[in-house]
Amino acid sequence: MPGVIVTNPPKAEKKDVEALSGYGTATVGEAMGRTGFLGTHLRPIQQGVRVAGTAVTVLCWPGDNLMIHAAVEQCGEGDILVVTTTSPCTDGLFGELFATALVHRGVRGVVLNTGIRDTAELRAMGFPAWSAAVSPQGTVKATGGSVNVPIVIGGQMIHPGDVIVADDDGVVVVPRECARDTVEASEAREQKEAAARAAFLEGQLGLDRYGLRETLTRLGVTYRPYEEVES
Repeated sequence: MPGVIVTNPPKAEKKDVEALSGYGTATVGEAMGRTGFLGTHLRPIQQGVRVAGTAVTVLCWPGDNLMIHAAVEQCGEGDILVVTTTSPCTDGLFGELFATALVHRGVRGVVLNTGIRDTAELRAMGFPAWSAAVSPQGTVKATGGSVNVPIVIGGQMIHPGDVIVADDDGVVVVPRECARDTVEASEAREQKEAAARAAFLEGQLGLDRYGLRETLTRLGVTYRPYEEVES
C-alpha cells in the first residue's frame, strides 16, 4: 500500500509547548487524568534530561528506515521525531548520523518504538532519545511508509503536531487541542503538590492531609495491637 508524506501539519502553540517543558511526565499525565503515557517499554538512553516538542510522526516497515530519511526534511525547530513500525521491530533504525542532521534543523529529540544504536555518540552530542530497544542491527531503505500521519504507541494515538513530553520516567503525548488546558492543569497540580510537600516537611501525614483515615474505615481496615494479632 502506498505511503504518504504530509507537509506542514498544524502544531501546538509554541508558548504551550514551552510551558509544558517545565513539567515532568508524571505531572502532565496526572493533569490529563492519567492518560497519554506511551508505555514502560520506552526508556531514555540518558539521565537527567527533560524535553518537550511537537511531534513529527513516522511509520516505517520493520528493519527499514527509509521513511526516517524522508521525515528529516519535514522536521524543524522545536520538533521531536516519533517513530514506530508496522509490526514489532527492535533493529537499530536510528543513530548518530540521523541525530546530526536533526540537530542542524533544531529538533529536540527522538522517540522510537523500535531500536536505536550509537547510544554513546548520542549521549556525547547531547541528543535526547527514548527507545524500546538498543541494537547495533542495521537496516535497509527499500519500503515506502508514511510521515506526519496518526500513529499508535502504547495504545496512545499520536497526531503530528501533538506535544511530546519526555524525561527519566518515560514519554507522554498531549493532544494538540488539549495543550493549553494541560498547561493550566499541570500548574494547578504543581501548586497542590508544593503545598503538600511543605506540610509533609512539617510532619503531617498523607493519611490526614488526604482524608484517608475515613477511607480506611469505609473499607473495613482496622488497627490492632501486635499482641492481639499474634495471640
